[in-house]
Amino acid sequence: MQYDFVPMSARKPLKWPGDQRLAVLLTINFEYWDPVQPTDKPYYPGGPGIVGGNLPGNVYDNPNFTWREYGQRVGVWRMFDVFDAEGVPASCTMNAKMALERREVIDAALARNWEIVAHNYVQDELLTDYMFDEAAERDVIRRTLQVYEQTVGRKARGWLSSSLRSTLNTIDILAEEGLTFVTDLLNDDQPYLVKTRSGKPMVSIPYTSEVNDFSFLRQGLTVETGFQMFKEQFDWLYAESATSGRFMNIGLHPHVIGQPFRIRALRDFIRYAKQFDGVWFPKREEIADWYLQNHADHIPPKA
Repeated sequence: MQYDFVPMSARKPLKWPGDQRLAVLLTINFEYWDPVQPTDKPYYPGGPGIVGGNLPGNVYDNPNFTWREYGQRVGVWRMFDVFDAEGVPASCTMNAKMALERREVIDAALARNWEIVAHNYVQDELLTDYMFDEAAERDVIRRTLQVYEQTVGRKARGWLSSSLRSTLNTIDILAEEGLTFVTDLLNDDQPYLVKTRSGKPMVSIPYTSEVNDFSFLRQGLTVETGFQMFKEQFDWLYAESATSGRFMNIGLHPHVIGQPFRIRALRDFIRYAKQFDGVWFPKREEIADWYLQNHADHIPPKA
């Protein structure tokens, strides 16, 4: 994996198709956690817990497991209702075990023709565990992609690593497995090309750790201050997009934003964003396909 350092000031204006200005990606993460792991090392949960303290992997952590399962049993269905009522789609990421263990959630997203992005085999496993074992990392990726194809009915186009913890080999492996975009790199508000050892280009369409419903937990946001965070990000990017297109991502987790006392922040933001001209809610793969054809008009390849 390699990408050129091209600061915003050195790029040509990004002109989205259809004269759109700001692409808004509302990303729902469909994630599954095993109740226990076959290890006495601390359990890595792939996200903040609701109850602190680290238990060994082979010890069942009831409050954290059932809190996360609330998102699968209740929270995500509340989110589906909001998205349906507001008439906008989500871009969803999916652990393979979510498809195997909570298929009803995945089927509901597919029935809405929402995008599904591959998101590791299980949330509590990190690709960085295999930093020095590329064959093992490729095995995790391949097993994930196999379940994806069996569930979705077609091959995956993009990837998000659990906790964004990828290795220096991940994007090269993904390109070799036929994927076209990755969301792990957090370093931009526009797409750009990533070079790979196979010569197959990958489009970076970043996720975000900043504008994320985990901020409600980490920063103690309320429904009002959470909405304000979403709005501030949107307003600034929308102003910048007058001269060069931008995209905005919000990371959403059903066990967090799907709580009754938080969901209004999401609904109110969607209503706010829909008021503006030139705002669209695309699939990431739409952006990837378009950018592969048009990247030279944005960031000309270096010699």
